[in-house]
Amino acid sequence: MIRGIRGATTIESNTPELIYSETEKLVIEMVKANDVEPEDIASVIVTTTSDINTAFPAKAVRSIEGWKYVPTMCTHEMDVPGALPLCIRVLMHVNTDIPQKDIRHIYLNDAVKLRPDLVNENR
Repeated sequence: MIRGIRGATTIESNTPELIYSETEKLVIEMVKANDVEPEDIASVIVTTTSDINTAFPAKAVRSIEGWKYVPTMCTHEMDVPGALPLCIRVLMHVNTDIPQKDIRHIYLNDAVKLRPDLVNENR
């Protein structure tokens, strides 16, 4: 069975250092919370709001130890007025037997505003 694990975070400014560090932190938290190994991952899609453009967050994902061969792709989110700025989102497709209702989706920093229902569920 393939399940999707969602995650999102925000950064304080559009710098490569923050893009890499916050993306890595988010992805590591997603796999820890769901007991995922790199071999379990079918693919990872990373999106950013259009105000993030100084680095590819997928590079941070590929640089995690053991993740070199995990297929990863970046794209931009829709530019919707009033959307949360400086936001990085991750959708990880994982081979797992975990029921959909037991998947732990991770929201960090200001991204907790996106899905407060799921953030509260994970506590």
